[in-house]
Amino acid sequence: MRNVFFSVLLTLIAFNTMADAGQFIQPNNLYPKVKLMTSFGDIVVELDRSKAPITVNNFLSYVKNKHYDGTLFHRLEPEFVLQGGGYDINYKPIEEAKAIFNESGNGMKNRLGTIAMARLNDPHSATSQFYFNLADNSHLDPGRNWGYAVFGYITEGMEVLEKIRAVQTDTSVELGWPNVPVEKVVLKTAIVLPEQ
Repeated sequence: MRNVFFSVLLTLIAFNTMADAGQFIQPNNLYPKVKLMTSFGDIVVELDRSKAPITVNNFLSYVKNKHYDGTLFHRLEPEFVLQGGGYDINYKPIEEAKAIFNESGNGMKNRLGTIAMARLNDPHSATSQFYFNLADNSHLDPGRNWGYAVFGYITEGMEVLEKIRAVQTDTSVELGWPNVPVEKVVLKTAIVLPEQ
């Protein structure tokens, strides 16, 4: 049964449009953990490769290639989401890989403390940006339409999210967007933790 699962997993990866280095990171670990070291403290997320293999491998690829290092959480809506993974500390877009297939129908829900992929209106447009749910956001789950793919949850560092939630926001001069933290919330580095 285990061999069948990994065969299916490799097939899914093969169909993914992204050249995916993430598939080679702890390939037999269905629940890899990543530590996100922010300017407000550390957050550890456990990813669920059994339900979201494409999304997890995509995220691990960005981590492995250090694309998230020195990036901003550029959107904060305290009762909604904290979003990052798209811009460096000078508000310049980071290098993105190709968009991935939307795995929002995997059964995981947009609940407080989960991590999910941000996207545009096109359901299959997610690349590097991700968000943390700061509330139970059931309207982001799939229904008649595609939802937003959840691919893990916080195992350590919820208190860090609570500290970030209190940061004042305003409209950014650089981006022209509302809900940008006035004090920069920096993702200093992200690392894959050793298998347990």
